[in-house]
Amino acid sequence: MSVDAGAFRETMAHWASGVTVVTARDDGQRVGITASSLASVSLNPPRVLVCVSKKLYTHGAIESGGAFAVNILEKSQLEWGMRFAGLMPEVQDRFEDIVTQAAITGSPILPGVLGWLDCTVAHAYDGGDHTIFVGDVVACGASEAGSPLLYFNRHWRELHEPALVLERRGE
Repeated sequence: MSVDAGAFRETMAHWASGVTVVTARDDGQRVGITASSLASVSLNPPRVLVCVSKKLYTHGAIESGGAFAVNILEKSQLEWGMRFAGLMPEVQDRFEDIVTQAAITGSPILPGVLGWLDCTVAHAYDGGDHTIFVGDVVACGASEAGSPLLYFNRHWRELHEPALVLERRGE
């Protein structure tokens, strides 16, 4: 029995996620895509996973270079999210006017992001039309301030609700 692709897509649109830009280097050139498929895998060793479409140039760069960085976008960085998603076709160079840095792998780290993870590829798994890249985090950093850029139901969003406070029991 097969699930209808349209129904699956519609259902998954109701999963709210943060927005990241996954970057890599390919023969010295910076490449990157917008992605919402980020998950923490392990604390020891520190690992994350990202899912990247096999048809994207960035996929090949991660596969051949064995490294990537994840940049967690802040709400004021909506333009970057749109740019790296290919939604601004007039922008030829997605990194235009963005001064990046690098940590250990050489993958671009965007300025002012909420957090970043510099990773070497530990595993790559077939995920249908995507590859699931599991990365060993070799360096990371986080900002003390800011609010995340979110994606929900095919729209860019920002957090408006105050944090929920839950009391821990039994500690």
